[in-house]
Amino acid sequence: MSDLKKNKIKPSAYLFPMPVALIGANIDGKPNFEPIAYVGIVEYKPPLISIASYETHYTNIGIKENGAFSVNTPSENIIKGTDYCGIVSGENVDKSEVFDVFYGELKTAPMISQAPLNLECKVIKTIKISEFVDIEKSHELFIGEIVNAYADDEYLTEGAPDISKFKTFTFSMGHYWKVGEKFAKAWEVGKNYR
Repeated sequence: MSDLKKNKIKPSAYLFPMPVALIGANIDGKPNFEPIAYVGIVEYKPPLISIASYETHYTNIGIKENGAFSVNTPSENIIKGTDYCGIVSGENVDKSEVFDVFYGELKTAPMISQAPLNLECKVIKTIKISEFVDIEKSHELFIGEIVNAYADDEYLTEGAPDISKFKTFTFSMGHYWKVGEKFAKAWEVGKNYR
């Protein structure tokens, strides 16, 4: 057993890196976008994704109104628009012209043309977190089935999304961080562990 002593720190939802995603939803027929870092994969088949957005956020209205949302992976090229969408609320500011928008088969999940990757999602479950923990207001967890995914040729390698081409970023400690470089092959590097 090691004598190494770790510092006991304040418990929090530490999970790094935190992806930055722009969540799109139509509200009263207009596209609105919210950057969030509370995003996660739920299932591979069928492809399910979860997003957690504070229950008072304007975007939640559109997600519940339409039963749909988009998850857009931003690149460094659109960081100013991404951050702007997190500074202002769609309740007070029209964000429909911040990005070029397109729609897929759901017709109510606005997607960002400039984003390297777009996921069009149908809501299959909504969970209000305050129903499970003793707090007055909290996040709403939306689980969505990815019905379609979109990417331009420049972001693909052999037909699949290539993160090395995205120039995406993560969020931590009030800052955006660049995604690093590939350094080891998964399901390979550990073969020589013993």
